[in-house]
Amino acid sequence: MKVVALVSGGKDSCYAMMKSIHYGHQIVALANLLPADDDVDELDSYMYQTVGHQIIVSYAECMGLPLHQELGYRTTQGDEVEDMFILLREVKRQIPEVTAVSSGAIASDYQRLRVESVCSRLGLVSLAYLWKQDQSLLLQEMIANGILAVTVKNARIVLDEYQVVRHSSDSIAPVGILHPLKFHLEKKVDIQSLTSPDNISETYVQKLGTVFEVEDTLERCEDTFKSLDCSADPIDDLAHKFNISRTNNKRTLSLSCSLQDSCNGDLREDLKTVLAKTESLLAGFGFGWENVVYIHLYIDEMSKFSEANETYVKFITQQRCPFGVPSRSTVEMPLVEMGFSKAYMEVLASSNKDKKVLHVQSISSWAPSCIGPYSQATLHDNILHMAGQLGLDPPTMNLCSGGASAELELALRNCEAVAKCFRCSISTSAIMFVVYCSKRVSSSERHDMQEKLETILRQMRIFQLQEQNTCKALDPVVLYVLVPDLPKSACVEIKPVLYVDDGTEIATETITESSGSEAPHYWGFKQENWHDSCIQKLVVPGKICAVTLSITSEDAAKICFHSVSADSVNDDQYLQYKSLMEKSSRFCFYLLDKVMADNGFGWEDLMSLRIYIPASLQMSIAMLLPTFNKALLELSEASQKKVLNGEEPIFNIVPVIGAGRSASSMSNIITCELLGQKSWA
Repeated sequence: MKVVALVSGGKDSCYAMMKSIHYGHQIVALANLLPADDDVDELDSYMYQTVGHQIIVSYAECMGLPLHQELGYRTTQGDEVEDMFILLREVKRQIPEVTAVSSGAIASDYQRLRVESVCSRLGLVSLAYLWKQDQSLLLQEMIANGILAVTVKNARIVLDEYQVVRHSSDSIAPVGILHPLKFHLEKKVDIQSLTSPDNISETYVQKLGTVFEVEDTLERCEDTFKSLDCSADPIDDLAHKFNISRTNNKRTLSLSCSLQDSCNGDLREDLKTVLAKTESLLAGFGFGWENVVYIHLYIDEMSKFSEANETYVKFITQQRCPFGVPSRSTVEMPLVEMGFSKAYMEVLASSNKDKKVLHVQSISSWAPSCIGPYSQATLHDNILHMAGQLGLDPPTMNLCSGGASAELELALRNCEAVAKCFRCSISTSAIMFVVYCSKRVSSSERHDMQEKLETILRQMRIFQLQEQNTCKALDPVVLYVLVPDLPKSACVEIKPVLYVDDGTEIATETITESSGSEAPHYWGFKQENWHDSCIQKLVVPGKICAVTLSITSEDAAKICFHSVSADSVNDDQYLQYKSLMEKSSRFCFYLLDKVMADNGFGWEDLMSLRIYIPASLQMSIAMLLPTFNKALLELSEASQKKVLNGEEPIFNIVPVIGAGRSASSMSNIITCELLGQKSWA
């Protein structure tokens, strides 16, 4: 990309330029904001610290690049970004080829967020290669890379006279600044420019090393930038039929929506209709997109991922989510094969808007950026909902080479980088991992991938426990889901859910065993030894309950054999599958009810319940939805428990190629993924 570098005269912005060049980008211009008083070094602004700004003019001549300066910068109460917007807008006007902005932000969210905001408004990409780097190691790296030599090509800046000014007399960490008074340039033998004129706009060939003063045109700026009209078109419910579900939890609302009838097979129109209906349903509870914590987006064609994003951003924007845009996972599912439309969405929302959102849009060496309107992670009610992570190399945003195992390892490293921002680790705080595997990955590769995941988490856990001098660690539930395709044609995508301890004590042993009490025998089911093999669970006592339930074909045979209401054998395969699904759905709810009850949870604590069904069974949503809903109704009547939400199901049926607790054998007939949180906790 062609880059305009924000420079201040300090080492960080200079080294950020070097990093940009290292990763294959081309610096074509410099940009700088001057303080109002040229004799004063600005240290009080959170946004612009201008120590050494006096030598910025010489940067242009040294590098053979144009320098744009916005004159007369003054700090503005409450906001400090409009001057930058004006400056970068002018750069983009004069050099249309510019597509990215380099900055030296390392640890300041204040700076990073505001650079990203300006970039977003101007359609530019933020490059922040120093972001979240260990500062002591970064300093050593700068020294090793000769940063003191002032890495320029046409000339060398030499300080002839300077003044040391004491800024702070703090006894522990006094601060002084170097104020340049007089300097000159020494020409080098090699007079070639950093940038070839062939690669820059023709109008700039004669202007290398030129300083452009940018006027303060804030009024024109306001006229140019207008907020988007994000209001949704009204949806005609009579023209469409929807599949809708929602949970009962008093703290959170899990809401899913899909079309029963596709809009002429058009993904854009299907997603637009689903988004508009979801927005309407949220409004019915007094919610808006700002209440949404997490979104699962399922589409039928990953090749149309960009089209889906274009539609998505018309509804979910930063302006409409002032507390932070929700985290998101996007995967391709065999929707049409099972009677869904081409888009299907599930949202997790809460009336409590007190959430911590991490949304880093800058490309850096820290973790993959989220340039779109979705965040890396959202912390809400002690649960960290992390966006699906691919095996992307953060500074290049390219998938790593080496296949599924290599992608999984890098995806885990990326997840850990995100978790560290919330002072936790995926190795000790994870409740659940959902690992989406592309169908292109062979069974043997998936087996190796599972071993890699277990090994990396074990190594991470040992390190974390030693570093924290504790023995507390959760043993997460792991679910593997086989899907047609993933973003960027990745082999694997990892979606972690973490419990972030608020300081209250939790049990070291987080998997709570059954109390052994006699459970009700709904539908004639009784506790048998093989039932335990169907369940994988993690319980944080009194707070969190995570369960996966796997029903294989062997399990289904046992269920049908032991079922009291077993029907006579029917030669019709469809009726056989229908009968099998009816009995298996009852068993699923019986066992889930028992697991929750044994650990002190009820259906009112349910946050989400996904039921994965393989498309190979050739059973449509029109048959599956009433089958599972009927089983839940029967459970509610038999147990006298509040399970249902009127006519709306409390579960989501998700079509897949396969699912299971093992990566190499994802052949379950039914897989349930349940997450509960105490509604009164």
